[in-house]
Amino acid sequence: MDGEGSSNHIGGMNDLENEGFLDGKEIERYWSEISEKSMIMYKEPLLTKRMNTTSQIAIVGANVCSIESLDYEIVENELFKQDWRSRKKAQIFQYVVLKWALALLIGLGTGLVGFFNNIAVENIAGFKLLLTSDFMSQKKYFKAFAAYASCNIGLAAAAAALCAFIAPAAAGSGIPEVKAYLNGIDAHSILAPSTLFVKIFGSILGVSAGFVVGKEGPMVHTGACIASLLGQGGSRKYHLTWSWLKYFKNDQDRRDLITCGAAAGVAAAFRAPVGGVLFALEEAASWWRSALLWRTFFTTAVVAIVLRAFIEYCWTGKCGLFGQGGLIMYDVSAATETYGVPDILAVLFLGVIGGIFGSLYNYLVDKVLRTYSIINEKGARFKILLVVTICILTTCCSFGLPWFSKCIACPADPAVTCSTESGNFKRFQCQSGYYNDLASLFLNTNDDAIRNLFSTSTRHEFRISSLFIFFAAIYCLGIITYGIAVPSGLFIPVILAGACYGRLVGRLFASISKLDTGLFALLGAASFLGGTMRMTVSLCVILLELTNDLLLLPLVMLVLLVSKTVADSFNKGVYDQIVKLKGLPYMEAHAEPYMKYLAARDVVSGPLVTFSGIEKVGNIMHALRTTGHNGFPVIDEPPFTDAPELCGLVLRSHLLVLLKGKSFSRNQVHCGGEILRKYAALDFAKAGSGKGVKLEDLNIEEEEMEMYVDLHPITNASPYTVVETMSLAKAAILFRQVGLRHMCVVPKSQGRPPIVGILTRHDFMPEHILGLYPHLSPHK
Repeated sequence: MDGEGSSNHIGGMNDLENEGFLDGKEIERYWSEISEKSMIMYKEPLLTKRMNTTSQIAIVGANVCSIESLDYEIVENELFKQDWRSRKKAQIFQYVVLKWALALLIGLGTGLVGFFNNIAVENIAGFKLLLTSDFMSQKKYFKAFAAYASCNIGLAAAAAALCAFIAPAAAGSGIPEVKAYLNGIDAHSILAPSTLFVKIFGSILGVSAGFVVGKEGPMVHTGACIASLLGQGGSRKYHLTWSWLKYFKNDQDRRDLITCGAAAGVAAAFRAPVGGVLFALEEAASWWRSALLWRTFFTTAVVAIVLRAFIEYCWTGKCGLFGQGGLIMYDVSAATETYGVPDILAVLFLGVIGGIFGSLYNYLVDKVLRTYSIINEKGARFKILLVVTICILTTCCSFGLPWFSKCIACPADPAVTCSTESGNFKRFQCQSGYYNDLASLFLNTNDDAIRNLFSTSTRHEFRISSLFIFFAAIYCLGIITYGIAVPSGLFIPVILAGACYGRLVGRLFASISKLDTGLFALLGAASFLGGTMRMTVSLCVILLELTNDLLLLPLVMLVLLVSKTVADSFNKGVYDQIVKLKGLPYMEAHAEPYMKYLAARDVVSGPLVTFSGIEKVGNIMHALRTTGHNGFPVIDEPPFTDAPELCGLVLRSHLLVLLKGKSFSRNQVHCGGEILRKYAALDFAKAGSGKGVKLEDLNIEEEEMEMYVDLHPITNASPYTVVETMSLAKAAILFRQVGLRHMCVVPKSQGRPPIVGILTRHDFMPEHILGLYPHLSPHK
């Protein structure tokens, strides 16, 4: 990955070699050019035969791109220490205030986007459905289908064109990519402004086109993009930069902001502020602390306030067709919750069914994504063609299947309005006083369809046969829709399918159960969510905030635990599967069982390239040109020290800045004081949107190649190090929990070179380890 830093490792030269940048002769030539002292210490390059060949590219959205690791570790070099010592109380106060101010802005921005998404979808889809209903009421069935299909195809093609031509990384849910970013994996396009633009408008167009997708997953990605845009001081490319955000030009602070953004996305999508915090904690973030909990909670609270204010405004009727809908809130608190042993048995049955259906759903989504990736690789036209094909299939199902349903007489309850084309009941082809139950589910927005399924005191509103047809259609359409080149979430398809079979189970258990069928639908949705996504605490709270029904808490907890337990026996959660399928080198929270049989030294790869504390410019330039490493060990040697010792680790990006400034000397002497006076810590801060100094930007003269540069001021003097005999399992847990990019492996005994190698996340990947030791069982 990391063409990156992956590399950095000692191995990260892997992909460069595979692409033909290096061969054995070039490696030998490089080592022959290194200083004489280095040659005394290293007669030959270390580990030249053990290369890490794991992939340096991955799929982001529907785009194949190179990936790198993020530098979450604090680089404690002399410049950093000088900067912190010189900071005044006013600057520290400004930094703290800005962190909270950014959390406020993230909440405001995400809340506004969430409201805009919902009001746009409700009005666009509402216009389409009203137009179709008008033709149907006039018995102009072919015109109704033509209008419905043309609207869907036009919206779908527009969404696909945005994804295919502007930001392929915006396709899909975005949650796997955000999860990978918070784990330490970066790609240029994951959080780019263009991705944000397409995520917002592509999601609106895709959901309005009638696809079985949700806008809730993309909202998580949208919140993360907003946080990234604010945290990096804007975008230089689009001339949106703010100098007062200079303190946040590092991966640690951006990680915290993006965590807040992901939580805000869930809060905006579900009106579930507490659920958003728990989602970020349970599913998205790989690293957490109490201070981050406070800021995340503050961000989601801001989102809730923004949404509530705009909903109050829309109740006045000034939001078009939005009305009180859109921002999904499925209130089932009107139903009475009295349950006994038969109800518990029904809930257990729901949990088992949800676990089985959920694991099967994940398996089929995996197969579909593998197939679609082959099609998407052929170019933008094929992406758009695939989207239009799925759109036509979805349109035919939505408009065609209701014809197989018989008309049902409207309820006798005078409080229920059945003759209109809104609410729970859709006439479709039926005469006045009757409704079509399948049309009431298919020819509605997904949010309204879920409201219909969750509706209480309506046990016989939907026929059992209609529920079977709707479940089969939504289950299959949800599987084949995810993976096309439109922003698409998995939450809503899963909730729809789960609510449908939950209502089915409620009808089947009606003779022995006291629970309302609407509550069974809610429990069915919970079971399917648990079976696909394998979350428990966050899903439980999100569902309770969605439905406003705290009395159902014990049953929701039970069904989530059962469905997750059953599904875990078959495969992993859907987001974990997608992360792996996309080729993102995600570090799990636990070590694989076979890692305890190996030591850290057993998997380090090479060649290992080191620098002296005061290194010749030509050697540095050669190493930067011929390797993709992002971290280089710095070793002090005699006469500067009594024996070779590890000084620390220097980053590639810092070397480029230092070389561009040309702080060279003709002799091999310490000149760190001059560098400290010439540079500030912010000169080495990470640039936004990958606009840092590149190797091509350097203009080093031939005579300067023979000069020396002092690396001590920019060397991280306290890198994380482990002894070579540490078990790989222990090293992997440390690597993940601390959020490292490089882990130095040092020898256990004296009299050897001061460093054995460097571990990066690619060295912990099963593909690398099992490639070196194929006799190990991956399940043992």
